[in-house]
Amino acid sequence: MADIIAETDRLILRTIEEGDVERQMRVLNTPTVMAHLGGPKEAHEIEAKHAKGMQLYARRGFSFLMLIEKDTGELVGHAGIKEVDNPHAPNPGDHEIGWLIREDRWRRGYAREAMEAVLEWAFGRVDAPHVVALTSEANTASWKLMEKLGMVRRKDLDFEEPDRPARDNPVIQYSLTREQWETAS
Repeated sequence: MADIIAETDRLILRTIEEGDVERQMRVLNTPTVMAHLGGPKEAHEIEAKHAKGMQLYARRGFSFLMLIEKDTGELVGHAGIKEVDNPHAPNPGDHEIGWLIREDRWRRGYAREAMEAVLEWAFGRVDAPHVVALTSEANTASWKLMEKLGMVRRKDLDFEEPDRPARDNPVIQYSLTREQWETAS
């Protein structure tokens, strides 16, 4: 049974549950949605990420969540908190936030709505001192949302990711401290 972590006007943010791999494969694992994340994944890769997320939630009380549209009950994305685990990143273990929205729901404000709830969760119940978000300069929509959320570009945290295509290198990071978030809220 999934835990509901947060609700917004249009979304329910809940933990991963049975059947989410198939839902994610169907609506999120497309070439367009996954363009800046290394392309579509195999089912076993998504299963492994879900298992890792469930373990993180059980151990630390946070993970990535499924975004369920209240009006339709459909999966429209996922968003949440994990630990920076890229071996090339200079800040392993930092609280990393992120999101992914299905293509037919782009430009409707779902990512921002979800991430505002995730930030409240991160700085509230999770008690993170700061969060980071990773993207690339080529992913304009991603870093523009980071800026709208009050995040600050951190060039000192950039790193090269050999498994990513050249257009998505370097990986760039934005950060937000609890104090910056409280001031902006």
